[in-house]
Amino acid sequence: MQTRIKELREDSALRQIDLARVTGIDQRTISNYETEKTVPDACALVKIADFFDVSVDYLLYRTSLNVSSESKRHDIISRIQYELDELKKF
Repeated sequence: MQTRIKELREDSALRQIDLARVTGIDQRTISNYETEKTVPDACALVKIADFFDVSVDYLLYRTSLNVSSESKRHDIISRIQYELDELKKF
């Protein structure tokens, strides 16, 4: 299974060393997270989540919504509700 960290990194066209530089996490450690040899601690999860602007819950597969802020979640929920209301008209 591909980790969300690897997925986000590759989607952003970043190398592990690039992510290491911006987060301050060693490149070998990031490699270990991506290959699931080790699990990120809370501090590492927050650094990675902040960099990619996603929630820690998203990194931990507790949600499929890859947004971090409450306002973004509210916007997404509002859009979904609008689309459901539009579908009900048919």
